[in-house]
Amino acid sequence: MTPWADRWRFPLYLRIWIAVVAAVALLTLAFGWLLRSSNEQMPMREVIIRGQDGEVLGQARVRPTRVPGQGLEFEVPLNNGSQVVVQLPPRPRRPGEGPPGRSWWRGPRGTLWLLAIVGVAVALGSYPIVRRLTKRLERLREGVERWGGGDLSARVDESGNDEIAFLAQRFNHSAERVETLIKTHKSLLANASHELRSPLARIRMSLELMDPSHSPQARAEIARNVTELDQLVDEVLLASRLDAKDTDIGTFEAVDLTGLAAEECARAGARLEASGAPVVVQGVPRLLRRLIRNLLENAHRYAAGEAAVELSMEGDEAVLRVRDHGPGVPEAERERIFEPFYRLKGASERHGGVGLGLSLVRSIAERHNGSVRCEDSPGGGACFVLRLPMEQAGHAHGEVA
Repeated sequence: MTPWADRWRFPLYLRIWIAVVAAVALLTLAFGWLLRSSNEQMPMREVIIRGQDGEVLGQARVRPTRVPGQGLEFEVPLNNGSQVVVQLPPRPRRPGEGPPGRSWWRGPRGTLWLLAIVGVAVALGSYPIVRRLTKRLERLREGVERWGGGDLSARVDESGNDEIAFLAQRFNHSAERVETLIKTHKSLLANASHELRSPLARIRMSLELMDPSHSPQARAEIARNVTELDQLVDEVLLASRLDAKDTDIGTFEAVDLTGLAAEECARAGARLEASGAPVVVQGVPRLLRRLIRNLLENAHRYAAGEAAVELSMEGDEAVLRVRDHGPGVPEAERERIFEPFYRLKGASERHGGVGLGLSLVRSIAERHNGSVRCEDSPGGGACFVLRLPMEQAGHAHGEVA
């Protein structure tokens, strides 16, 4: 969801509560309109007009008309064809007497007041009920977001006996199964990689004891394959340790990133461009060295010339850029190249590698609260940009409880 949508998102509990309040308000207005309509039409009354001798001069069943300040009026036709108006004035007040007393809750207005009070009571009473219901949905959403963000141990509250509680139970059950499967997969991968070291060691020993009469080319090919297998095992083991958040990856300490970059550039034959001031970060030295080495090896594998390393400080971050003059990386694949075992089309045939180098670079950067991305190089080729904070709570990430 975009930040704009997050900012304007309407909470579910407010929508439910406003729906309840709106329903009560519409019901009140409809009932009031019906009540007003019924009161505007007063009931028919039988009116008889008699003379002094008791003779009926006129008789009719008519509907009275209320005249403000004058009372009720009845129009009654007489037997002789004429028509008279009979008026019933309001009761006169006695001296010092105020308006005629009337309970506030009687009559049409009183009924409307009662409806308004009922509406307010429903609004106030329904809010905590709606809020309690949606609060559980919010906790369920927060748990799902934590789990989706990589915290596989995240669980949600299962209290209650309704559909939300059932959904929480099913989510916890599914999350536990997924966590178990992933832990089993990681354990199997780490154990299998560890066990591969023994036969590799025996193959290497057999290669050393091989009869010198064998073809030097065959010996070199076997040695190259053993080296690649050993490198693969080492990278798989390291990737498994970095991927496990509760694994101790080493002690964080002050590391001179300038010195590490200079040593690795000298080893790989790359050019280093750095300011005079040393760039010091908190981290695990062997992992940061591995990170720089993997970037340089990747640049050497694809570059059509010497790779260049630029080291600088931007604000409170140390920024390391590794540039090459190779074919570059298509924009659509600049994120995918950091996935484990992903390589550009044809890379495995042309350049070798196992596809874990850049994945390890990103994992190491993230364990140091940093980031890495790929972008275009101004002179052509690819540029990998590594950013590491100058100060961070390193021990909290080196040894996660």
